[in-house]
Amino acid sequence: MEMSRRAVLRNSGLLAAAAALPAGFEKASAATEHPVRHQRRFEPIDAVLRKAVEAGDVAGVVAVGATAEGVVYEGTFGKADAHAGSPMLSDTVFWIASMTKALTATACMQLVEHGRLHPDQQASEILPELAQPKVLEGFDAQGQPMLRPAKRPITVRHLLTHTSGYTYSIWSDTLTRYQKLTGLPDIGTCQNGAFQAPLEFDPGERWNYGISIDWVGKLVEALTDQSLEIYFRENIFGPLGMKDSGFLIGSAQKRRVATLHNRQSDGSLVPAPFEMPQRPEFFMGGGGTFSTPRDYLAFLRMLLNGGSLNGVKVLRPETVAMMMSNQIGDLDVREMRTAQPAFSNSFDQFPGTPHKWGFSFDINQQPGPHGRAAGSVSWAGLLNTYFWVDPVKKVTGAIFTQTLPFFDARTVALYGAFESGLYSGLDRA
Repeated sequence: MEMSRRAVLRNSGLLAAAAALPAGFEKASAATEHPVRHQRRFEPIDAVLRKAVEAGDVAGVVAVGATAEGVVYEGTFGKADAHAGSPMLSDTVFWIASMTKALTATACMQLVEHGRLHPDQQASEILPELAQPKVLEGFDAQGQPMLRPAKRPITVRHLLTHTSGYTYSIWSDTLTRYQKLTGLPDIGTCQNGAFQAPLEFDPGERWNYGISIDWVGKLVEALTDQSLEIYFRENIFGPLGMKDSGFLIGSAQKRRVATLHNRQSDGSLVPAPFEMPQRPEFFMGGGGTFSTPRDYLAFLRMLLNGGSLNGVKVLRPETVAMMMSNQIGDLDVREMRTAQPAFSNSFDQFPGTPHKWGFSFDINQQPGPHGRAAGSVSWAGLLNTYFWVDPVKKVTGAIFTQTLPFFDARTVALYGAFESGLYSGLDRA
């Protein structure tokens, strides 16, 4: 059954955005690969994404892009469900992992706007369990952990910027060893025991990616007396129309979840089961949500537009500007070396160039290699989902797969090709 582009947009909630698109966009049918068809200027993106699926680089992929005027690109290729054979769509459900961090930082900054906390206050004023953090200095001759008190307290800023001393075991041989020795659960299990992890350095000493934003989620819950599931729904998802986003997945959404694939040593992809805990002890503000490309693009457009979308204000413009500015001073974001290759490769988004961290984004200090301007912000999710927001050129985009390990070379290359194609197509407008 064919459907006009206008009907597709009405059903998807994008009709308002469609009015802002340039003239000349083609109509679509339900049988096409894109709910929204585009001018020929974006056909190179289609070709690259289609080829990646045909070559087995990805099992399926969705890419979305927007400018300040509205949505300009949606591309859906390959299969979402490896068993049922259902196609990728812009409302396919993805586990977005660490793309959750931007949502949790947004919630935190809403509370900053309301005067309920300050970035430079001690986090223990809200969460007493952070009052006496311990630093893991190593292991003694008997292999037992050596802990000492931290030299300074942890602030909200330390947590928002990954300068608290908390790490992830995936990129830490030390924490991996500590977990095996003590039985400490990994943060991904959503067990509260994971918060007993020690620091690996004193707060403020350096940048190191870790569970800090999970602590920020705890801060939000303590201050609001609400779970993150409810707070996000009432203050972010609901206002932005993100109806398919959350920590807990409903039956209808579960039928639309994209299958995870593991990259094998020969380059092939093998389907594997994956689901975030649905009876968690805590809602993981650092990586627990699911969403759809269409939903998450609404969130990115809100950031691109200075905190508002379609007349709904989520953040103030000055707050968004603060989130997208350097909040770690002279410190630099550094390469994360893998300690668990099954889950992640080593990664650095901008090797060889300095980059900073905001609240809570990676910030490239120099123009990116694929089109984004200096001062753009970005991050990613463990299952190879990626996004960027370019506040200079007013462009945002995201690409979604479900693949392990993280920073998969083929997916990263596809991400770069999509970004290049989006900027090139906009330049041809």
